Amino acid sequence: MPGLVERTDAEGVAILCLNRPEVLNALSPKLFEELRAHVERLAEETDSVGCVVLRAAGRSFSAGNDLRAIQAGERARSAHFQAETLDLIERLPQPVIAAVQGHCYTGALELALACDLLIAGESAVFADTHGKFGMTPTWGMSQRLPRRIGPLRAKEVMFSGRRVTGAEAVALGLANQCVPDAELEAKTLSLAREIAANSWFTLRTEKMLMREGESLGLTDALAFERANSPGAGPDMQERLRSFGKR
Repeated sequence: MPGLVERTDAEGVAILCLNRPEVLNALSPKLFEELRAHVERLAEETDSVGCVVLRAAGRSFSAGNDLRAIQAGERARSAHFQAETLDLIERLPQPVIAAVQGHCYTGALELALACDLLIAGESAVFADTHGKFGMTPTWGMSQRLPRRIGPLRAKEVMFSGRRVTGAEAVALGLANQCVPDAELEAKTLSLAREIAANSWFTLRTEKMLMREGESLGLTDALAFERANSPGAGPDMQERLRSFGKR
């Protein structure tokens, strides 16, 4: 029986696919249980996975939190299980790319924001609809969106609840690229493979340094980089030799 989150691997890239297309990949507690299990395994697989892609089956990335599942009594194992799962995605050693088509609303946007990079299909529509239902964010919207696109733009998107297209998402700094839907999977995998072709040691170090430095002032962040950058990686000499043969 297919899982709610399916995983495939190829050429050092792990692809996680939200697999509830019949309900626009609504983020049920059970889906989060499966997503957490995949993420926890990936965190331990730094020798075999250099980059992670998060995508979704069907016409939408996700319509957001599954309110019907919650109304039916489905519950996560702890009060902040979903938010903590997004924290784990953000802290994965490997770079994570979100590939987004169709709806990417509220909780789904918070999920996408936990990823390092974002490729949007032309059909992508982003929105924070907390205000339309009298809800407030607990999965990171109030912190990650301002850090991604700046507080002025984040406030306008959050306060209005309006929809943002894939093309506008690029202009805002929410997405890296906007591509035709038919090319979304190929473009995302191409970027993932390009990333995975570089030193995984360097990728992990760069991600860690940027993440830890975000909460520091510039002077302290520069000092942190100097104190914590490990220098040459174990693959440097081999890569230098290979470069000389090109």
